[in-house]
Amino acid sequence: MTGYGSATVAVPAGRVTVEVRSVNQRFLDVRVSAPREYAAWESVARDIVRRHVERGRLEVHVGRNAPSSSRTRVVVNMAAARAHATAWRRLRRELHLPGELDPALLRVPDVFQTVELAGDVRGEFPVASRALERALGLLDRERRREGSNLQRDMRARVRRLTAIERAVRKHTANALVTIQAKVTERMQKLLKGAPVDGGRIAQEAAYLAERSDITEERVRLRSHLQELGRLLDGRGAVGKQFEFLLQEVHREINTIGSKVNNLEVTRLVVEAKGEVEKLREQVQNVE
Repeated sequence: MTGYGSATVAVPAGRVTVEVRSVNQRFLDVRVSAPREYAAWESVARDIVRRHVERGRLEVHVGRNAPSSSRTRVVVNMAAARAHATAWRRLRRELHLPGELDPALLRVPDVFQTVELAGDVRGEFPVASRALERALGLLDRERRREGSNLQRDMRARVRRLTAIERAVRKHTANALVTIQAKVTERMQKLLKGAPVDGGRIAQEAAYLAERSDITEERVRLRSHLQELGRLLDGRGAVGKQFEFLLQEVHREINTIGSKVNNLEVTRLVVEAKGEVEKLREQVQNVE
C-alpha cells in the first residue's frame, strides 16, 4: 500500500532526516539510500522496517545535515616513486643529461594519492533508528487510512459474491425437474409420437443431473467467502491468505460455470469472475 513518512532528529552540530516511501508490491523489498558513513547501519534499518511492514516496496532515504566526519590523508606509492626515479637516472645516464634528480619529476598522480578516511558516526546510529521508527509510524497511519477505504470496497465485493452464490443455488434448486423436462422433450422429438419410456427418461435425467450437480462446489464456495469476510474483519497480515482463497473461489466458480447449462447461471458466473478479478487487483495492496 502506498504511503509516506518523514522524521528529523538532532545530532551533534546538525540533524538527520529519514524519509520512508512505500508502493504496492507482492513481496517485501527494502531499499536504503544513506550517506557512506551510514553503510554499517543499513542492515539495522532493514530489520526495523521488517518489524513494521510485511509486503510492499519500501524506500528509506537518509539525509545528514552535519559537518563531514571524514578526513583526508596523503599516501605515497613507494613502488611507483622508485620506478620513476630509476627511469630518470637511466635517461640521464644514456642521454648524458646534466644535474641530479629533480623531485618535481615525481609529482605524478600515481606517486602521491589523496585518500578520504571515513569518520566514526556510529554514535548517531541509535538516533537515526529512532527517526526511522517515527517515519514508519507516520507511514503506517497513512496506510491505515487508505486501508479503511480498501476494506469497505472489498467487503462490498465479497457480499456481492455471496449474493451471487445464493442466486445460483436458487436457479439450480429444481435442476432434476428441469433436466427431466428437457430429456422428455428431446425424446419425444426423436421418437416422433411413439410411446416414451418413463423409466429411461428418469435414468437419463438422473445421469445428467449427477454430472451437473454443483452442491459440493457451492458448499466450498460459500465456505471460502465466509473466510474472506472473516479475514477482512480481522487484524494482522492477511494479504497472502486472502490471495490464496481468491484462487480457490475462482476455481469453484469456473467449475460451476462448466457444469451448469443455464443462461442465467452463466451470466452470474461471468459477473462473479469480474468481482474476483477486482478483488485480486485490490489484494495486491493488502499486507
